[in-house]
Amino acid sequence: MKLLVFVAISLAILKCTICNEDVAKDEDEVDTTVQEEDDVLVLTNDNFDTTISSNGIILVEFYAPWCGHCKSLAPEYAKAAKALKESDPPVALGKVDATEHNELGQRFEVSGYPTLKFFKNGEPYDYEGPRESEGIIAFMKERASPDWKPPPPAVIQLKTDNFDEFITNQDIALVEFYAPWCGHCKTLAPKYEKAAQILKNHSPPIPLVKVDATVDSELASRYGVSGYPTLKIFRKGRDSEYKGPRDEGIVNYMIKQTEEASKVFLRLKQVQDYMKKDKLTVIGFFESVEDKRVDILVDVANQARELFRFGHTFNKDIWKHYGIKKPSIVIFVAERFQTKYEPKRHVLDKDDFTEEELKTFIEKNAFPLVGEYNHEMEPRYREQRPLCLVFYTVDWSFDHRDATNLWRTKIAKIAKDFDNITFAIADEENFKNMLEEFGLGDSPEEINIGCHSMDGKRYPMEPMEEFDSEEIQEFLQKFMKGKLKPYIKSQAIPKRQSGHVKVVVGKNFESVVLDKTKDVLIEFYAPWCGHCKQIEPIYAELAKKLKNEKNLVIAKMDATANDSPDPFTAEGFPTIYFAPANKKSEPMKFEGDRTVEGFEKFLKEHSAVSFKSKDEL
Repeated sequence: MKLLVFVAISLAILKCTICNEDVAKDEDEVDTTVQEEDDVLVLTNDNFDTTISSNGIILVEFYAPWCGHCKSLAPEYAKAAKALKESDPPVALGKVDATEHNELGQRFEVSGYPTLKFFKNGEPYDYEGPRESEGIIAFMKERASPDWKPPPPAVIQLKTDNFDEFITNQDIALVEFYAPWCGHCKTLAPKYEKAAQILKNHSPPIPLVKVDATVDSELASRYGVSGYPTLKIFRKGRDSEYKGPRDEGIVNYMIKQTEEASKVFLRLKQVQDYMKKDKLTVIGFFESVEDKRVDILVDVANQARELFRFGHTFNKDIWKHYGIKKPSIVIFVAERFQTKYEPKRHVLDKDDFTEEELKTFIEKNAFPLVGEYNHEMEPRYREQRPLCLVFYTVDWSFDHRDATNLWRTKIAKIAKDFDNITFAIADEENFKNMLEEFGLGDSPEEINIGCHSMDGKRYPMEPMEEFDSEEIQEFLQKFMKGKLKPYIKSQAIPKRQSGHVKVVVGKNFESVVLDKTKDVLIEFYAPWCGHCKQIEPIYAELAKKLKNEKNLVIAKMDATANDSPDPFTAEGFPTIYFAPANKKSEPMKFEGDRTVEGFEKFLKEHSAVSFKSKDEL
């Protein structure tokens, strides 16, 4: 009997052990099964890699359930999936909910929805085909062919030893100075390569070049590279700042750069047709093409072609029409903005001048006494400080232009006495957001005035019931003497902080970020920004990990709803600054690896007061 009981117990223990082993085994196994929805493979963090490796070619859509474009694509995508599943060879189509499986979204740098990528033999490529079923089918069948190979890289990698020789032999080239670890550089890379593939076939070809500034640091230093990526246009070895877009717009921008920067005028009518009523025009009057000042004008025109209209002539009849007596550079004030308080033209008639002197002459006379702040001129006016904007209904149509000019002329009469301020009118409807940034969004008055100071702060004038020149002059005098209180756009200060990332707003920026006793890492984000959403869990994990560092603050601020002082400017989202203790006037822009490890390494290297106790131990 005892023997039977012993055997029974032993069998039970053995069975239990086997069961436990099976349970443990099941817990360790990852579910790599792939479900299908309308012939489309549903991919997850667990089954993604195995699915990609088991399919010689596969198209993958990274989507968000709430995305309208994704919903529009869905039936076309499913239709293509059904057809390609039965083709020879079969081609699989998959999809990833990038909001649920955000690791995959981050891994493949998904910043918008839907993002499509196709994988061939495990290698990812951007999908650049149509978004309807027939186009998807044709695109993927072509790439499924055994003969298809991706085009060789079109971006040319240069180093210090071959840079000068290559660049000086190019009529025009675009050069990117990058750092391998830079997130913005990684984002730019596929767009830059795509543009290079197109521009290499342009007639003549326009080469796109890249230089690793961390390796060829002396070369980068020669061209004043201080951040990444830095893009510069080179013409026969001479560099100028690239001011174009950093996406598909690179192609059109660079093609326009190949056009003549300063037009040659043979007849008077050409000049008259070229001058626009609302655009400043720079015209060179020369006796012959051998005049060395022609080359200086063309060089400056190449560098400033985005800002001004340039031209030159050798025709003495054109000289006579404009009353020119000797070789000169003339800046013509646009007809629309001429007033009796300023000259209609500015003349540089020196027998000899340098490129820098010509630049200075143009910059000094680049704006009329009171110009117009519109979307085309916005980039130029942003660089002007101090700047005072006069908001009202700006309408240049025939029935309203007299009223528009009436207000502008009244402002010009005041502006002539304030040489150090740049003045411009702005349509209150088109720039409603700027009115709100001055705190004037609810103003009921017909005309409102707001000024930007040299340090970027905003100073609104109390709305006037009626136009009063003396009141405006008094406001401007106080503004120039620093006797006004700036307006700070800000959300309400949080009553309590939730989470380990401290929320900063305009009203508490100084007390938190500029606290001289604390190291502060602050992210400037926009609520709608895809890159910001991707970094959010990483940033939260970093803050949690470093919560015991009493002298370190991990913070964030909605830059669309709050003001921040210079030099904390957010040119894109997210922009991340590190403000070390006792050195708040020189914050460091974070350009490193956006991982917990990357942030932590940076903080330990640059902190002023954090991590000190651990270092001493």
